[in-house]
Amino acid sequence: MNINVDVLVIGSGISGLSLALKLAEQNKKVAIVAKCDVSNTNTNKAQGGIASVTYQPDNFKRHIEDTLVCGSYMCNEEVVKRVIEWAPEQIKELIHWGVKFDKKGGRYDLAREGGHSEHRILHHKDNTGNEIQRALVERAKRHPNIEILEHQFAIDILTQHHRGELVKKSTPNIECYGAYVLNLKLKKVYTLMSKVTVLATGGVGNIYHTTTNPLVSTGDGIAMVHRAKGVIKNMEFIQFHPTSLYNPGERPSYLITEALRGFGAVLRTRDRKEFMQKYHPLASLAPRDIVARSIDNELKISGDEYLYLDVTHRDPQDIINHFPNIYNKCLSIGIDITKDMIPVVPAAHYCCGGVDVDLNSQSSIRNLYAIGEVSCTGLHGANRLASNSLIEAVVFAEAAAQNILSTIDNITITNDIADWDYKGTSHPEEYVMITQSYKEMQQIMSNYVGVVRSNLRLERAFKRLDIIYRETEELYKSSTLSLSLCELRNMITVGYLIIKHAQDLKKSIGLHYSIDYE
Repeated sequence: MNINVDVLVIGSGISGLSLALKLAEQNKKVAIVAKCDVSNTNTNKAQGGIASVTYQPDNFKRHIEDTLVCGSYMCNEEVVKRVIEWAPEQIKELIHWGVKFDKKGGRYDLAREGGHSEHRILHHKDNTGNEIQRALVERAKRHPNIEILEHQFAIDILTQHHRGELVKKSTPNIECYGAYVLNLKLKKVYTLMSKVTVLATGGVGNIYHTTTNPLVSTGDGIAMVHRAKGVIKNMEFIQFHPTSLYNPGERPSYLITEALRGFGAVLRTRDRKEFMQKYHPLASLAPRDIVARSIDNELKISGDEYLYLDVTHRDPQDIINHFPNIYNKCLSIGIDITKDMIPVVPAAHYCCGGVDVDLNSQSSIRNLYAIGEVSCTGLHGANRLASNSLIEAVVFAEAAAQNILSTIDNITITNDIADWDYKGTSHPEEYVMITQSYKEMQQIMSNYVGVVRSNLRLERAFKRLDIIYRETEELYKSSTLSLSLCELRNMITVGYLIIKHAQDLKKSIGLHYSIDYE
């Protein structure tokens, strides 16, 4: 079965939805493929907010400098300048679409987070992402030019390879024609053809055992582009959020937003001593990579499994007003954050690398764009500044929309792609093989490719992941498709890319910290 659309968007977070709305409003037919419910995204879990220069004394120059410093000056300065200068207009568009940011005294109630020199974080309580997701989903569902396909999983993007041609990394002008999509309810694969394909598939957090990402974050877009011989960059830079709630058995880990530290919370050891002043002049408001490594070091010194985030010195009602969801979550496990310190540990949070794109969000494969966390724009460099990701997503959605609208009328849909071949596949004898490989992969990545690395750990991780890779590929070729098998295959590919890129970087910088290059 074939379906034809102008634009195929794979993913339904802020980047995919905002791009779809921009194109649909210009009378383009857009299909959004979501592998579960349309609102189950990384965007929906974002707590802190979205960064944009709004009021004096803040200005573009300060936001640019904060971003460059945090990224260890490995950022693309042209990209940094564009994102920060385009941000205010994109904020206005989000507000036009129905997003409600908190106000105080008639002005936006701006927060400050780690690495920021000014208060510039627009937010909605402590669930900003949920508010953005709500507004965009509501608007997208009402738009006649947008079709939302839920519980549909994109298996692979289609290139010349699927027309019987040999495609290598060195092949010039690799083209994308759409994707093979698995209907998860009907267990059938169909061919979705498009003039333009846009990856908005989000992050990779679930390759690690402890992550703040929802379970859908399995690196699908990055893995698809790698298999299609596209260019992937900077995968060694995995950001670990310093403060996830320590609550053994809960997965994903509950995020304790950085805005809480911006509000005045301080990190303490189990014996209640402050320690961040030993590591950075900004103490608990230092950039995330430094805070995460500092916590990791303190835990190794003490042997403890967690330490504390303390906000008990602030007014109780202010805490509850600003952070109602965190307050209620902690209260549900017996912690009153107005009186008790919060047990926290670092958790895999954000991928600063991904599909290499230009200023128009175009990948190295023609007619294939990538926006949001799946992409590597150059904004973040070696470490993402807090709350820069959501604004990056909407700015690059705008850039992609402008470019797509200028070219799409000259693109014709290719229809000579073979239907999915079901021959020779059967149900796997034991699904336990998938779940066991999933656990082993997470253990390998968490133990050897985490906050702190070494050459020996990376080599061991590569060898052990290679065994799981070979076993999974054999299973994939002989079995009927399932979501768990496809996701496992993608996560192993992403793990391989992180390890290889980490091995290639012979120094410690930003989020890549190796004891061999201290």
